[in-house]
Amino acid sequence: MTSLNSHGIRFAFGTLTVLPVRVTRWDRAAARAGMLCAPLAGLVVGLLAAVPGVLLLLLGSGPLLAAVASAAVPAVLTRGLHLDGLADTADGLGSGKPAGDALRIMKQSDIGPFGVITLLFVLLAQVAALHQLYGRGWAQGAVAAAVAAVTARLALTLASRRGVPPARPEGLGAAVAGTVTVRGAVAAGVVVVAGCAGAGALLGGYGALRHALAALAALGVAQLLLRHCVRRFGGVTGDVFGALAEAAATTALVALTFG
Repeated sequence: MTSLNSHGIRFAFGTLTVLPVRVTRWDRAAARAGMLCAPLAGLVVGLLAAVPGVLLLLLGSGPLLAAVASAAVPAVLTRGLHLDGLADTADGLGSGKPAGDALRIMKQSDIGPFGVITLLFVLLAQVAALHQLYGRGWAQGAVAAAVAAVTARLALTLASRRGVPPARPEGLGAAVAGTVTVRGAVAAGVVVVAGCAGAGALLGGYGALRHALAALAALGVAQLLLRHCVRRFGGVTGDVFGALAEAAATTALVALTFG
């Protein structure tokens, strides 16, 4: 079990980040453990995203530059794969074509108009939300960056649960689709949402409730998108996973600006 957990952590960090971690096993068991460890990879990404934002804010740069820095770090730490997946998914959904044709559009190397527009507004929303949160103080912005990243990766765990089919027989989607038990997905969700509430509690007031609700809202939006993608494409792909992560992260950040 310890060995499998080690392989799972390697799988999560090796596939979801650019951190120098070598994936030593690429089978269903490692994929299951890896997707259960996905929120842990998200926590590391979120904390690393908060560092430059906090430093810039404390050095007097202002909340806007801090927000841009915190929004940029996750893109760098994933080689932009989640953003690329978001753009490709938007192109596939926006094409209005049958599943097979839409999947071919998503595999093309270029980005179409739907993808460009979606990327623009998602990144603007992330920066705008972080700008407002950093404007309330460095701790608000830092916690928000961490919560958004963790929740984004939890959305991937939930999308890997049994009953969610792959749209293609190959690729990351096929490797992880259906590997996580429903019980494991629920357990991961409870742990992450509780952790978000705990982080919010450090900020005082209604912080625990606000951050728990933000995480739940993010997961709700991701699940709606997942259902739509499964209906349109016949299942999930690596691009869909990227879209789910960005949708969840953006929703969490926007939700935290309220209240």
